[in-house]
Amino acid sequence: MGPMSLETTARWSHQLAVTQAHTGSVMHHGDESCPAEDDGTKTHIHQPLILERVEKETEKEWQTIVSHRLKKHCSCTPNKVKSKILDFVPILKWLPQYKLREWILGDIMSGVIVGILLVPQSIAYSLLAGQDPIYGLYTSFFASIIYALLGTSRHNSVGIFGVLCLLVGQVVDRELALAGYLTESSSLASNNSDVLLTGQGNGSSGLVCDKSCYAITVGATVTFTAGVYQVLMGILQVGFVSVYLSDSLLSGFATGASLTILTSQLKYLLGLKIPRPQGWFTLFKIWYSVLTSLGSTNICDLITSLVCLAILIPSKELNDRFKAKLKAPIPFELFVVIIATLASHFGHFNTDYGSSVAGDIPTGFLPPQPPAWSLIPNVAVDAFSIAIVGFAITVSLSEMFAKKHGYTVDANQEMYAIGFCNILPSFFRCFTTSAALLKTLVKESTGCQTQVSGLVSALVLLLVLLVIAPLFYSLQKCVLAAIIVVNLRGALRKFIDLPRMWRVNCIDASIWLVTMATSALVNTELGLLVGVLVSALCVLGRTQQAQVRELGRAATREHYEDMLSYHGLQKHPGVAIFRYEAPIYYANQTLFKKSLYKCAGLDPVREKARHVKFKRSKEESGEIPKMKSEDRACKEDEAAATVTLMLGEKPSQKLRSLIIDCSAILFLDTSGVNALKEVRKDYSELGVEVLLTQCSTSVLDTLERGGYYSSEKDGHVGQNKITFFTIEDAVHYIQSLSSPNGDFNNKI
Repeated sequence: MGPMSLETTARWSHQLAVTQAHTGSVMHHGDESCPAEDDGTKTHIHQPLILERVEKETEKEWQTIVSHRLKKHCSCTPNKVKSKILDFVPILKWLPQYKLREWILGDIMSGVIVGILLVPQSIAYSLLAGQDPIYGLYTSFFASIIYALLGTSRHNSVGIFGVLCLLVGQVVDRELALAGYLTESSSLASNNSDVLLTGQGNGSSGLVCDKSCYAITVGATVTFTAGVYQVLMGILQVGFVSVYLSDSLLSGFATGASLTILTSQLKYLLGLKIPRPQGWFTLFKIWYSVLTSLGSTNICDLITSLVCLAILIPSKELNDRFKAKLKAPIPFELFVVIIATLASHFGHFNTDYGSSVAGDIPTGFLPPQPPAWSLIPNVAVDAFSIAIVGFAITVSLSEMFAKKHGYTVDANQEMYAIGFCNILPSFFRCFTTSAALLKTLVKESTGCQTQVSGLVSALVLLLVLLVIAPLFYSLQKCVLAAIIVVNLRGALRKFIDLPRMWRVNCIDASIWLVTMATSALVNTELGLLVGVLVSALCVLGRTQQAQVRELGRAATREHYEDMLSYHGLQKHPGVAIFRYEAPIYYANQTLFKKSLYKCAGLDPVREKARHVKFKRSKEESGEIPKMKSEDRACKEDEAAATVTLMLGEKPSQKLRSLIIDCSAILFLDTSGVNALKEVRKDYSELGVEVLLTQCSTSVLDTLERGGYYSSEKDGHVGQNKITFFTIEDAVHYIQSLSSPNGDFNNKI
C-alpha cells in the first residue's frame, strides 16, 4: 500500500475537531505519510478521536440579562407567592403531612428530655455570656420556637452554645470596661456612666442603668447585629461560605474556645472575685489572676465544686457507655441542680459562707426593647465573626444529621432560620444562639422525628419561666461552672485523637493545631481568622508542591501512568510525556516550568545561553571569524537547534517531541497561558515539538482567549491549532512526522 495523503484539519472556533486517520483521509500536518503499525499479523491504522464542540450561545447584553432577572424575581403570581411562603416557613410544608401515630411519642419524649437538660445548661451558660440566669432561659425558649418554624433540619436543637456564649461574653466585658463600670463585685455604674441608656428605647429618660442592665443591652445588640448579618447572607444566597470552614478548622476552633471556657470557670469553681481580662492572651492572664488569688479561695464553693464534679463526671460516662441501652439519658445535671439548690438554701451558704448564688430569677417575660443602636458600630466586627461561627456550626450539624437520616436541608434557609433566631429574641434581651452538638445528639437518640420536639422543649422552658424559675435563687454559681466544665469533655477529648488525626492527614491535623492554639492562647476570634487563612495557604501550598511526572505506556493498553509509581511502563522512542497535577496560574507558573525542565532533563533557556556563550568565546579566541550581528544571531539559532535530549540509557534515543498531559490541570490564568507559550517557544528553538493533550473545555477556552493557538509559529498560525483528546493520538501524530527531529533539523 502506497503512502496515504495526510491532511490536517484542527479547527477552533465554535467547534474543535481532530480529523480521523483512515485510508484516503487522515489527520495531521500537510501531505505527510502516516506509517502503519505492524503487530506481525496485520496492519493497523490509528484512528484519532473526533469530538465536535457544542456551539455557545451568543452573549446577551447586560441590559437584557438584568431585565430577565428582574422579571423572574419580581413577577408575582399566586403560585409563586405560595411557593415563596412555603419555602420561607418550612413547617407549613411538613406539618400537614405529620404522621401523628408514628412520630408524636418520639417527639414528645425527646422534647421533654431536651427541655429538662436545657434548664440547668441555660442558667449555667448565662455566666459565659456575662448575663443573669433568666436571660439564658429566654434565649433557649425563643430559639426553640423560631427554629421549629423556619428551620429545615428535623433534628437540630438550637439554643445556647458554649463557644458563642464565650464570644458574646468577651464583647460584653469589653464594653462594660469601656463604659466605665467597676469590677465584677460592683452592681452600680460609675459616675461617668449614670445615664448610658437614656434615649435608647427604654422609654425612660434619665434612668440609671446598672451593670447587669448594660450587660444585657450589649448582649442583645450583638445578637441583633449578628442576626442581621445572617439574614443578609441568606438574601444574597451566600450559604456556600460554610464550605470554607472545614471540619478540622471548626473542631480546632471549638477545642481552643473550650480551653478558654474551662479556664474562665476556674474563678467560679474556687469562688474567687476576679474580673475577666480583656484583649489577647486572656488564658495566661486568667491563670495569673487565679494563681495570685488562691489565698482568697472560698472553701464552701471549692467543696461544692469538687462534690459536683465527682458526681457529674462518672454519671456522664455512664450515660455515654449505656446510651444504646437507655431509652433516654438520665438527667443527672437536673438532679445535681435541685440537690445543690436545696443544700445551699437550707445551709445558708450565701449568707454564712459568702458563696455566690444565682440570685433573683423573675417569672414571666419582660416587655420587648430594641437594641442600643449607638452600640452597633462598636460591636459590628465582633458580631460578624459570631454570625459566621453560629451559621457554620448550625449548617454543619444540619447536613450531618440530614445525611444520616436521608433528607435534605437548605443552607440558605438555615441562614434565614438562625438569623431570625437572633434578631427576634434580641428584642427580649436574649443572646446569640446556634445549634448545639450535645443537645442535638440527645434529641436524635431519644426518638426525635421532627421539630415538634423543639416546640415541646419550649413548653418545658415556658413552665420554668412562669412558675419554677424563682426557686433557683440559692443555686450556687460554682454548680453552674461544674456543669459547664463537665460538658466540655467532648471537645477536650480531641487531644486524645490528635495522633490518629496526624496519621490520617497531617495537613488537617496541622490546621487543627494552629487554629486550636491561636483560639486558646492568643484570641478566640483571631483563631477563626487564622484557621481560615491557614486552610487557604495549605490549599495554595499543595499547588506549589505539585511536580511534573513523566508518564509511560502500559504494555497491553493505550493507558499512561506515572513511571515512578508503576512497574512495567514503556517509553516511546524520541517522545517524552509529562503530566502536571495542579492548575497553572500566577503563583506557580515559574515552579511549573522549573519542574518540567528538571523532569525533562533539559533547561532550554540555560542550554541556549550556554551555546551563545560558547559561540562568543570561540569568536573572541579567534577560532571563528567575527560576523555581523544578524549573521551571528542566525548562526546561534542554528547551533541551538542542534541540541537534543538523550532519553533512557541508549544515546540513539533523541527527544523529538514533548507531550504535556493537561487532564489534571483544572484551570489556567493569563500567567499560566504565557508559561505554556514560553515552554513551547523555548523548546521549539531546540528543535523539540511541544504538544498539549487531554485539555478540558475550560482549559481550551482559556488557551483560545489567551492567544495560545493564534500566536504565530514558523509563519503558519494553523499549525498551533492542532489539539489532541488522547495521549495516543498525540503520539501517533509525532510518529507520523517525516523529519525525525522536527522542522528545525532542516535548517542545519
